[in-house]
Amino acid sequence: MTDSSASPEPPRPSLGRIFWVFLVMGATSLGGGVVGYLRTTLVVRQRWLDDVTFVELLSISQTLPGLNATNMSILVGDRLKGGWGALVATLGMCLPGAALMTGAAFAYSIGGDDPASKAFLHGIAAGAVGLIVVVMVQLGSRVLKTPADYVFVVLTAAAVAGFGVSVPYVLIAAGAVAIWWHRPRDRSTK
Repeated sequence: MTDSSASPEPPRPSLGRIFWVFLVMGATSLGGGVVGYLRTTLVVRQRWLDDVTFVELLSISQTLPGLNATNMSILVGDRLKGGWGALVATLGMCLPGAALMTGAAFAYSIGGDDPASKAFLHGIAAGAVGLIVVVMVQLGSRVLKTPADYVFVVLTAAAVAGFGVSVPYVLIAAGAVAIWWHRPRDRSTK
């Protein structure tokens, strides 16, 4: 006997559909805002993942070397269609950026010292920093809950930017202290 109240699982997308969705994301996502865009596409529009699964896969992708969007495409593609799904999702995500960067490198080799080219690159750099700041504020407002969380952020930034400590060392140290700080405490002891 089946439970009629449970909603049926949506059909798995084809390899072509996976490629197309990731190709569109790869062509239209910019800079640091890609995490929100990935969630909107994969959870809200396509309904390939739920929020819990998305956060789990995002956590894995952020701990791995490489770009989050590429790591997510591999993990989501594999979840949807195995190895072939991972391959076509990764190709879809990476092809637009690779084509654009190849074209930009060619254009830069022709007129890279031109003042207009330099101005364009400075504008792109400013826009990228702006996108990163926006995502940082959006995610920070959702994740940072206590004053201690903000202290960890400031100390981490100061260690890397102010004192030149290597990022992996800072992340290991800050992570260990933050885990200890946020550990479950037994409130019943007197």
